[in-house]
Amino acid sequence: MLLHTRSADVGLWTGATTREISRTSRLVSRLTGYAVQPNKAIVGRNAFAHESGIHQDGVLKERTTYEIMDATEVGLESNQIVLGKHSGRHALRDALTELGFKVEGNALNQAFQRFKEIADKKKHVTALDLEAIVSDEMKQAPAAFAIESFEVEASNVRSPLAKVTVRMPDGTVESGSFTGDGPVDAFFSAINAATGRDARLKEYHVSAVTGGRDALGEVTVLLELGGRLASGAGVSTDILEASGKAYLRALSNALSDDAVAEAERLLEREARRTPTP
Repeated sequence: MLLHTRSADVGLWTGATTREISRTSRLVSRLTGYAVQPNKAIVGRNAFAHESGIHQDGVLKERTTYEIMDATEVGLESNQIVLGKHSGRHALRDALTELGFKVEGNALNQAFQRFKEIADKKKHVTALDLEAIVSDEMKQAPAAFAIESFEVEASNVRSPLAKVTVRMPDGTVESGSFTGDGPVDAFFSAINAATGRDARLKEYHVSAVTGGRDALGEVTVLLELGGRLASGAGVSTDILEASGKAYLRALSNALSDDAVAEAERLLEREARRTPTP
């Protein structure tokens, strides 16, 4: 963006498509589980925000007073895609194509089903929502844990109680229930009971994809299992549902890492047994 903004002064130019910077940053953030800090230059939430009255007045009169670049140049607020619950499959495919996602066949059917679930809970589904939905589907491994159902009881007069049923990687369904210090703690403990794993939560982060009371919630967790750290993320209009998805994906990743490590140990053991010619 420095070269793009000051190309005439520095005499340099790059062919990078700057309008993809913000979307790429969000995608990397979702796939890695690392949130972009609000004060991050160019792509941070506050990069083009002005709270000071003097700043606001200056921007309204002449934007370049406090902004040397236009927010639309990095892809912020340039996409006005808005879909509703009555939008069809064709409209969804066109919207995803405009966002840079080529989705066809069964993948489109799954995306459309997830879109309808979200659209039933939200009045409008924006481009940011669609990005979050597609990124969330990309994280789902074929043979992983999945939530079948859950109930969480919480109040200030007794300990929260969570009950959950989990579909295991082999297709069977297991149930578990547990109490905890809070509804999320009880929920995660119930998942441990259902899966038979003693994972420990290390970090838990919640953020909103968009503004408003019906915004999609994005949850990222970091857990420890058998001395290994693994992360997972989940998206839903229900924070508890998003939390459960994130926890189970982190659990799946931890077990996947264990399987890889075990395979590597077996290969090393076999290599030591094989004499060198």
